[in-house]
Amino acid sequence: MNERILIVDDESSIVTLLKFNIEKAGFQTDVAYNGLEAIEKVEESEFDLIILDLMLPEMDGIEVCKYLRRKQIEIPILMLTAKDEEFDKVFGLELGADDYLTKPFSPKEVIARIKAILRRTTKQTDLRQNTIRIGNITIYPERYEAEMDNEVLTFTRKEFELLYYLANHKGKVLSRDQLLSAVWDYDFVGDTRIVDVHISHLREKIEPDTKKPIYIKTIRGLGYKMEVPTT
Repeated sequence: MNERILIVDDESSIVTLLKFNIEKAGFQTDVAYNGLEAIEKVEESEFDLIILDLMLPEMDGIEVCKYLRRKQIEIPILMLTAKDEEFDKVFGLELGADDYLTKPFSPKEVIARIKAILRRTTKQTDLRQNTIRIGNITIYPERYEAEMDNEVLTFTRKEFELLYYLANHKGKVLSRDQLLSAVWDYDFVGDTRIVDVHISHLREKIEPDTKKPIYIKTIRGLGYKMEVPTT
């Protein structure tokens, strides 16, 4: 394995534990002990995944996540939180985190999450091939971009992946659990709020009238379906 993982945590015991077990699993690691140092490292080097603690000095994990996504730095993020910290999973994922773990955690669980995220990222990269056109929307999977009426649309990475999955299965009714499994993959089955939030965001960006969607239809009691508009 040549994947590089950035560990961001201000607790040296956690860093030592993570570093030892991640390197034992065959990955390369680097370390940052605060939010600002994490951003500097990401801007100077390439990483395949970031393990990011929620509570950090200088800049907390949420702000780091916001900054990276605002800069369109799409490295997968595994967020770490303590049990007594208030953390809304949907809020964190909506900001751009790919998964989260609660402390204390087992090293085996960390490695399992890392592999699941990297496997999903590789799978999504392999699937990105041809340009897709639906109505006035043109989707460029290889660039993670889409245009509507020749104007570039701005999405978070998860919004784009959801749009791409819907477009790639246009005409098919997809349940919320199917979308969770396909786009978020690991350990989110049953928590369907994240799908509804992202569908709402997509509609705001592509639908002429969000109250009467022509692209992403709600199929009551079943899920969602992407359609080619008839008008």
